[in-house]
Amino acid sequence: MQIAINAAMLYPECRADAGYRVNVISELDDIDALVAQYWPRVFRFVSFSLNDADLAQSITQDCFLKAYNGRGSFRGDCSVSTWLIGIANNLIRDQVRVKKFQFWRKAQATALDVTEMASFLPSHESSPESRLLVRERTEQVKAALDELSVNQRRICLMRFFEGMDLDEIAQATGMPVNTVKTHLHRGISAIRTRLGGAR
Repeated sequence: MQIAINAAMLYPECRADAGYRVNVISELDDIDALVAQYWPRVFRFVSFSLNDADLAQSITQDCFLKAYNGRGSFRGDCSVSTWLIGIANNLIRDQVRVKKFQFWRKAQATALDVTEMASFLPSHESSPESRLLVRERTEQVKAALDELSVNQRRICLMRFFEGMDLDEIAQATGMPVNTVKTHLHRGISAIRTRLGGAR
């Protein structure tokens, strides 16, 4: 906060949001704090997008390195989180181009364990049967996600796993909002069809 006040005193011609920009830039200068705050969200997005934990680890590291090295280009027209997801999205897209979808065929041993993730889902019942049902449903949703196109999968993950709104997704992917809506609608329809019309 002190940084913003000093900047406003030094540069009175700056707009009202200049303090926010200075604070964000100083936030981007502290790589340790940046990683501590945003790593889980970026890693989760990349992991679900690629279905490969080792590759996701590498891409997430590249994302933070790229963000730190390019922190001067951050314009402040979106949140830091959305900016990082956008960088991660571009790195994922580059990986898809380079590997030509080979990473989707990697052995299940390197993929995320869906049954472990199911144990984190909230359940009002603690019976073994209800836990089994949650695991089975998680497997079904994961299988349905795996059948979506790359864009549909990423947009569904951003919307439902990351809680991003359509404008944030459009900023992160560089797609028009209507294109995002189309991919989201088609993805949801495909998942519902796969799950037997469940809502």
